[in-house]
Amino acid sequence: MIRYLRCSAGIVTRELSRFVQQRGRFFAALVRPLVWLLIFAAGFRSILGVSIQPPYETYILCEVSITPGLAAMILLFAGMQSSRSMVYDREMGSMRVLLVSPFPRWYLLTSKLVSGVIVACLQVYVFLAIAWFWDIRPPLTGYLAVFPALLLGGLMLGALGLLLSSLIRQLENFAGVMNFVIFPVFFASSALYPLWRIRESSYALYLVCAFNPFTYAVELIRFSLYLRPNPEALLITAGWTVLFLALALYGYNPQRGFVAATGEGE
Repeated sequence: MIRYLRCSAGIVTRELSRFVQQRGRFFAALVRPLVWLLIFAAGFRSILGVSIQPPYETYILCEVSITPGLAAMILLFAGMQSSRSMVYDREMGSMRVLLVSPFPRWYLLTSKLVSGVIVACLQVYVFLAIAWFWDIRPPLTGYLAVFPALLLGGLMLGALGLLLSSLIRQLENFAGVMNFVIFPVFFASSALYPLWRIRESSYALYLVCAFNPFTYAVELIRFSLYLRPNPEALLITAGWTVLFLALALYGYNPQRGFVAATGEGE
């Protein structure tokens, strides 16, 4: 048991060290949601022409809808960046060294996934701290209650990224795949608009959003941040997490997985 804990601690420490050394990655992760928050929220205020004070609709749209969606955006980009690093490590050979260690492959991959999620959660909390100065202030206990939601949502999106990394052979192809995955997943969800508003405008788009796993990660974060239970979002997010992780672990199986099909299995 101690050996397993040391192994996990080593993987997490390596990921944290890499993140600290890559300061541009940290600022890039914050710039995207902050730009969306400042510009998109200001646009709402301009369009509706009302104050961003409760109980007006602008306050509800900006705070309850946009901010949790942008927090989920950070998790989404972090999951894709983590999978990109997996492809890079596989090309450089460091991933091969990790996977041939005496520890089970599923444990190593899961530890790698968890380390990326921890880094992503730190980024989300920095974003929420900055958003506090933008008058976006959920209940203080919501910052604690949202952590399990961030962890589960991050695991789901990280597992999706891990699955993609098992399918992509070259780093050059990954940028196109990231754009193909990130933007449809983000915009066809409830990250920017509540589901009820999407349903009012387009029922077809609502059905797409309702099938999108990212929607339920957003809803779980949104409800948890404001201390409201959402069992449906919890169960669906957990279900997608298990499915993505199972497919990713299968993909990295050197005998039967996608890595073996590309001739990269050990």
